[in-house]
Amino acid sequence: MEKIKKFRKKPVEIEAIQFNGWNFGEINDWMLGITGIYPSCYQETMVIETLEGNMVANVGDYIIKGVQGEFYPCKPDIFEQTYDESPEATFENSPQEVELVIKKQHENRH
Repeated sequence: MEKIKKFRKKPVEIEAIQFNGWNFGEINDWMLGITGIYPSCYQETMVIETLEGNMVANVGDYIIKGVQGEFYPCKPDIFEQTYDESPEATFENSPQEVELVIKKQHENRH
């Protein structure tokens, strides 16, 4: 009989930005355009293509880039309970990451 055990999340660093309704362009650029339609004014929601299908991010949600280069929204209370800011607080997409995301987008569409 299998016993119940306790587990701890492995420490991993992720990239994230908080959606404020005005920063869609910045998020869209960071995600290399996979968020869908670019709105021209304040938006309370945005749709993100995730590994599990389309998910809606609301103002205040964090957009996370996961360990496999995937993106997904996270509610602020969960984010703050799960993550601390890294000393290396800003990131840029490396050429390899850009190539990987473009390849995954292409595979998902065909």
